[in-house]
Amino acid sequence: MRLLWFAVGLAIPAAAVALVLGFRGPDTRGVRVERFTLHSRYVRGARHEVLVRPNGAGPGRPLLVLLHGRGAPPTSFLNQGLAAALRAVGAQAPNVLLPDGGDSSYWHDRRDGKWGTYLLREAIPAAVARLHADSRRVAIGGESMGGFGALDAARLHPHRFCAVGAHSAALFLTGSSTPAGAFDDAADFERHDVLSSPFPFHGPVWIDVGNHDPFVGSDTEFGVVHHVRVRVWPGGHSGSYWAKHMRAYLRFYAQALRSCRR
Repeated sequence: MRLLWFAVGLAIPAAAVALVLGFRGPDTRGVRVERFTLHSRYVRGARHEVLVRPNGAGPGRPLLVLLHGRGAPPTSFLNQGLAAALRAVGAQAPNVLLPDGGDSSYWHDRRDGKWGTYLLREAIPAAVARLHADSRRVAIGGESMGGFGALDAARLHPHRFCAVGAHSAALFLTGSSTPAGAFDDAADFERHDVLSSPFPFHGPVWIDVGNHDPFVGSDTEFGVVHHVRVRVWPGGHSGSYWAKHMRAYLRFYAQALRSCRR
């Protein structure tokens, strides 16, 4: 029986709750940040992609794809300590793609663009080519809207990724509980209902959520329904919560990518 939990009016832009840091810009020591523009065939407007390459990373390194939250820029992960987390992982640190998913695409194919197709067929291949990364070792994760997008991508393409991570994933129990703009209509929600749909991905899965996060009920239910461990830690739906656990996230992804054989 589903938990009696509803996301009422949950249009929470990740940028509005992003971590406020006490210096001029994010810490980028030990990494090289590269930006490029992708003109997609599947979504309108230029996509401003960000690559984060650990210093000394040569050809054949695996790739981690991190999907940003609603209203946040791709670089929001840098403000949450991504570079420091990559440094902590050391020689096993992956290359990272921070793709541009617009304001509220929820990373799936819909009327205003094929956002999931753009991610799989354009953004990831472009990053692999630019970084000379290992296309067979790719992990995907995300925060909030991006956490939903990562789970949806792994559900639809279970053999494409070595691991999937969802950090405070924006999962909704019903279509009527979704915020405006998250889905086109009830049919769109039904096609991408990761809670009720089969989840055929068999690689490592990481899910975490704050105990005061409005998505704690639905994220926990995902774990129950699909037999996945869900880590519930102190905190809410905020950049400071994700920053606190960024190193744990990167250790998970690095280990999964290191042992991935496809």
